[in-house]
Amino acid sequence: MKAEVRYFSRGGNTKKLAEAIAEAIGTEAKTTAEPLTEDVDILFLGSSVYAYGVDDEVKRFIEGIQVGVGEVVNFSTAALVKSTYKQVGKLLKAKGIPQAKEEFYCKGSFGALHKGKPDAADCEAAAKFAKGVIK
Repeated sequence: MKAEVRYFSRGGNTKKLAEAIAEAIGTEAKTTAEPLTEDVDILFLGSSVYAYGVDDEVKRFIEGIQVGVGEVVNFSTAALVKSTYKQVGKLLKAKGIPQAKEEFYCKGSFGALHKGKPDAADCEAAAKFAKGVIK
């Protein structure tokens, strides 16, 4: 099974989860600036909520997918809004790419809000989640 990890992170919150997920499944976490170059069975796609939406970089990444993707597993962080699942799902649906029903979400720090999040326990939970998806 071929799995890849891509993420977009301004403040480093989603990057922490991406690295934990990638290590757990034996691959490398890459930013959304690096397009997929070959078909994948599972794409773990990480993003965050900025001004109540996903960043344009994530939108461009999804729109630019030119290879086969079995399904996308969403993971995200946010300080105020819960998850990017629905927003990413709409973008994937427009491309005809299936989205997994399960996702991983945790709070992300923003200024004084949720300081220190995601923490080691969140990263461990993300890794466990990813291993369960791959299993």
